[in-house]
Amino acid sequence: MKTIDRFLARLAAVQLENVFNPYRDICPIHDHAESAQIRLQSLRAYLTLAVQQGVDSIWFGRDLGHRGGRRTGIALTDEKHLPLLAARLHTRGIRKATASEMVIERTATVVWSMVEEIGQLPFMWNAFPLHPHEAKAPLSNRSHTRGELSQIWSFNMELVDVLKPRHFVAIGNDAHVALANAGLPCSYVRHPSYGGQADFVAGLRRIYSEHCAANRTGALASQLELID
Repeated sequence: MKTIDRFLARLAAVQLENVFNPYRDICPIHDHAESAQIRLQSLRAYLTLAVQQGVDSIWFGRDLGHRGGRRTGIALTDEKHLPLLAARLHTRGIRKATASEMVIERTATVVWSMVEEIGQLPFMWNAFPLHPHEAKAPLSNRSHTRGELSQIWSFNMELVDVLKPRHFVAIGNDAHVALANAGLPCSYVRHPSYGGQADFVAGLRRIYSEHCAANRTGALASQLELID
């Protein structure tokens, strides 16, 4: 799809100081020459199939982590869970990009346990879809700045326009504030890191219980309208 190709070409061209762009940059420690291109291909497959199959929810995290999305190019997904995403989408276009051994990320593990429990595959993204790191410490994690977020926010709005989800879930305060400031109504759930796992799990269970109930009510109303 031309829209997706244009979106990805612009995303892959982004260069910011102390920010690793997994669709453009090569990690000298863990990558090989084709790693960035593989990550870009994985995101292309993910986006294309999401558009084709439809998206009910987008889960927004804060930014890519050095053990997860920096390596895979897929938000909230580490290399252990990358094959689960590929299997859910029935594609071979999503694959491991790094040259080093598989790395597991705690956040991705908790997130994917809830994807499996809920039984629905959301589209997973981040308010800041790249990996911000400390100066001279490329394998560290830090929060993006307000200025960095403003430079890439148009990508998020374009993604929302392309996917047209019915529901947004903000994972953590930073994602919640970013979505609220953009006027995107969302459900909030605590981030699973730093002792937040139990609240994250309970929050998603509550959200999806309510969301499924609302969907059933909407479906029933549509059926009654057809009868009338």
